[in-house]
Amino acid sequence: MSKLNTTFLTGLVTLVPIAATLYFLYWLAITTESLLGRAVRMVLPEQYYIPGTGVAVSLLLVFAVGLLMKSWLVRMVFSWWEGILYRIPLIKSVYGSIRDLLSFISGGKESESQQVVTVSLDNGLRVIGFITRDSLEDLPSGAGANEDIVVYIPLGYMIGGHTVLVSRSRVQPIDLPKEDAMRFVLTGGLASPGNSNHRNGP
Repeated sequence: MSKLNTTFLTGLVTLVPIAATLYFLYWLAITTESLLGRAVRMVLPEQYYIPGTGVAVSLLLVFAVGLLMKSWLVRMVFSWWEGILYRIPLIKSVYGSIRDLLSFISGGKESESQQVVTVSLDNGLRVIGFITRDSLEDLPSGAGANEDIVVYIPLGYMIGGHTVLVSRSRVQPIDLPKEDAMRFVLTGGLASPGNSNHRNGP
């Protein structure tokens, strides 16, 4: 019975991540196709429309926007448009949060921020976090001490975490890519940093 359980768990550990990934890609493709496919049908005659055209158009659109954003003029226009969004209550919070999160994940901002660190707690424990702000100069007075930095500490097995202001002396940088560190935290330490296979099966 023990061998049967081990064999079953091995198959489960192998198939579930694959199935979940394929389902996510399927959902993403269906959602993209349903949104952009309608717009494509309005431009192309029905007989020329091929299923999947919406997905292809979305990929080309993202790539084209990336190319356009390399232009100084386009960046200036986009900054002006962003300035309008940041003046609208609620919208500025939603848009700003999403933009900052994507910039953090993509590594678009090159600075000391986004560094993977460990934070020492009073009880001797250490937690893994990510520096999201290495200066508090633009925050209101009293938000933190001069030597404080902002560290985001994600929680395992769930979307969420804690944003803490902590003294720089309590922070120790570690040589670990963001993706590996996030995977290590979200899996409760089960994933091995730097190992694409994560860990051996049961």
